[in-house]
Amino acid sequence: MEMPDLTGGFVALLGLKFEEATADRVVIGWRVRPELHQPFGIQHGGVYCSVVETAASVGGSLWLGDRGTVVGVSNQTDFLRAVREGELTAVGTPVHRGRSQQLWQVEITDADQRLVARGQVRLQNLSPA
Repeated sequence: MEMPDLTGGFVALLGLKFEEATADRVVIGWRVRPELHQPFGIQHGGVYCSVVETAASVGGSLWLGDRGTVVGVSNQTDFLRAVREGELTAVGTPVHRGRSQQLWQVEITDADQRLVARGQVRLQNLSPA
């Protein structure tokens, strides 16, 4: 499977940097900045959801490879600690990889290794058309 462009579009808008991207582990870093805040000055929860989905989808796609594509069918993300600034890191790993679906978990930590959000994404494996 050819590696997708991980530098443009929504990834660029959020400022995500892929530190590692394999079929078994995806690591993404980014800086919290005012453009990503919700109205009360903390990281918007939608950013966490987006990063969780991105990490799972990239890892799931790399694992499935040329056998098809993946689409997210469920994203459940919990917000655990308010963050106003600093660097965050998301680490995604597979929980289950089956014939038709995959389940990935993603943990997001701050620079002090405190868990600030966690989520899981269920992916549907689609066969080539």
